[in-house]
Amino acid sequence: MQSTLELLRSSDPDVHAAIIGEERRQREGLELIPSENYAFPEVYATNGSVFANKYAEGYPGRRYYGGQAYTDRIETLAVERAKQLFRAEHANVQPLSGSPMNQAVYMACLQPGDTVLAMDLSHGGHLTHGAPVSAMGKIFNFVRYKTSPPDGHIDYDHVRSLALDVRPKIVLCGHSSYPRELDYARFRAIADEVGALTMADVSHIGGLIAGGALANPIDAGFDIVTTTTHKSLRGPRGGLILCKSSLAQRIDQAVFPGMQGGPHMNAVAGIAVTLKLAAEPAFKAYAQQVIRNAQRLAAELLQRGCKLITGGTENHLLVIDTIQSFGIDGRVAEAALDVAGLTVNKQVIPDDPRPPLRPSGIRLGTPAMTTRGLGEAEMVLVADFMTRAMRAHEDQKTLEGIHDEVRGLCARFPVPGLE
Repeated sequence: MQSTLELLRSSDPDVHAAIIGEERRQREGLELIPSENYAFPEVYATNGSVFANKYAEGYPGRRYYGGQAYTDRIETLAVERAKQLFRAEHANVQPLSGSPMNQAVYMACLQPGDTVLAMDLSHGGHLTHGAPVSAMGKIFNFVRYKTSPPDGHIDYDHVRSLALDVRPKIVLCGHSSYPRELDYARFRAIADEVGALTMADVSHIGGLIAGGALANPIDAGFDIVTTTTHKSLRGPRGGLILCKSSLAQRIDQAVFPGMQGGPHMNAVAGIAVTLKLAAEPAFKAYAQQVIRNAQRLAAELLQRGCKLITGGTENHLLVIDTIQSFGIDGRVAEAALDVAGLTVNKQVIPDDPRPPLRPSGIRLGTPAMTTRGLGEAEMVLVADFMTRAMRAHEDQKTLEGIHDEVRGLCARFPVPGLE
């Protein structure tokens, strides 16, 4: 029987060539973007499965179409595994991605104009945490707290002062570029003082929480926790909402029919598989190694003259101020590292004076490298590759030479599922 990839090669050689090219890029380069990872090989099987053919509007036992015996089984497995893994009272596995996931929470718990206290985007927050350009930022009143100079840490006394002043309906914590652990007990105490709900968006660190390497906000009594299912969790692209049982009906109705129609059941199947694998001892060891690798990489970069936001990391990610470190902006650094086979993303730093497409820094992390099996010894090499590349950002020959070295390292650590 002709394989699906062979069929694609004959029916659409352009798309086939792009897939093969992307496979080569992933094999021969190091992925350092902290929000990217390699899915468990089993997830490839679910994403390309017959569940891609099936509509399943509604929830298990309450669908609008027939033929739901197996979709109900898959979704129930995913929900029960999520509740057990994260110690949650209720779980919804249907959000199509991180943005509608968070939007559903706002729609479930707020009225237009209500206030949310959340982290400023340029200080490490996320677009869906009320950035003015986002749709939710236009519907609700987001008041944004910042980190404190010069160390870049969250000032919890300032967060409390803001909360007492604006009396938010939700106190939201979570980040996309904050390299430190969060004090969930402090956030919970602040929310309780003003009568607000607590919400943690742990999309970046969901896998590290599942693996027991970082604190779980549910253990601190948070009302709502959201996470994407890829990133450090190594699943398919999707969203997961965990909440107290008292909020379950409101959350479920906000997801469907409030925000979206039928869930992507092939992704839900992948989430079910991911949550099972994330409960195994091997994943706990992986989560710990992600953090050890990040801290070793931070130490090596600091030794080589890099200025890191907050001076280091307690999780999986780092932010380098490339202006102060190398005299180049983040876009130039990203492009040079790309030629060298090291994929990062340009990143704003706290109160960045530069525009978002030419910011003052880059963001990087260790989940994907750790998935490939790189350890602390290899972080020494990665730091060397990175700093040499940024110092030689205008020297194409040197950058291509570094990429040859990167290919040699990658050959020792195949991408799972692409061996």
